[in-house]
Amino acid sequence: MLDWLLLIYPYVKAFHVMAVISWMAGLFYLPRLFVYHSERPAVSDEPAGSFVIMEEKLLRLIMNPAMIATWISGLTLVLTPGIVDWSLAWPWVKAGAVIAMTWFHMWCARERRQLSGGQAQSGRRYRMMNEVPTLLMIAVVSAVIVKF
Repeated sequence: MLDWLLLIYPYVKAFHVMAVISWMAGLFYLPRLFVYHSERPAVSDEPAGSFVIMEEKLLRLIMNPAMIATWISGLTLVLTPGIVDWSLAWPWVKAGAVIAMTWFHMWCARERRQLSGGQAQSGRRYRMMNEVPTLLMIAVVSAVIVKF
């Protein structure tokens, strides 16, 4: 089985990178949509329903599948023998950041439901939360590239 896993490893890794890019794009964009949605003036040419549709489709059609693909391909990479040295700090930092990204994804899903029900938080709060995926991305990329 080891030979088979090592043979497909580069393909799984490439797929993992593509899935991560898709997931991160959504994690960067959805909170920005929340800012626009929450700060939309009460009297506007743009109906709030269009934000609800964009937010829902981004989450359901792009972010959810990308997160699942990221997790499946990432676990496949981790389970490939001899690839990850768990005595180092970097895989633990990456794992923690990925778990935090998953928490952030779930937070976005909850906020989307609240916004679609008319319960908006402040645009300032969404702006601040919009920085979370950037910080997590810095942790993951630094850990994986530097391998500290």
